[in-house]
Amino acid sequence: MIKDNIKNAKEYYYLGENFQKGFEYLENTDILSLENGIYEIEGENIFVSVQDYQTKSLEEGKFEAHRKYADIQFIAKGTEKMGFGDIENFKPVTFYDDAKDIIFLEGDGEFVEVKSGDFLVFMPQDAHMPCIENNGVSYVKKAVVKVKI
Repeated sequence: MIKDNIKNAKEYYYLGENFQKGFEYLENTDILSLENGIYEIEGENIFVSVQDYQTKSLEEGKFEAHRKYADIQFIAKGTEKMGFGDIENFKPVTFYDDAKDIIFLEGDGEFVEVKSGDFLVFMPQDAHMPCIENNGVSYVKKAVVKVKI
């Protein structure tokens, strides 16, 4: 897991060309002006899901992981907590859904506050729990760049 601010995105271009394109999209796009939905950056190799929501309680949260894609989760507006941990320390609670590239897990992870302008990178070995309230429910607008591994 990597946590940083979008102003430092260039520091992570070394992760590969697809990550660089994903970061450049976030750096050069006004996420707040986009409607919720899926936007292609480079076909199925790189795309972004724009969403807005009210954060939820920890009890409502679920850890998840992906096999085909890494996530760059960018907070355009608001604040939330995100949980994370090594997938090896979690137990599956669902079967892996190949079509949606997701498996839900249970276990204990660490949590970090993520504010406007911050991003987290989750690789396939990173279980993660997004959308959790931090000091009460709040509105969040987020872009999740999916980078094919």
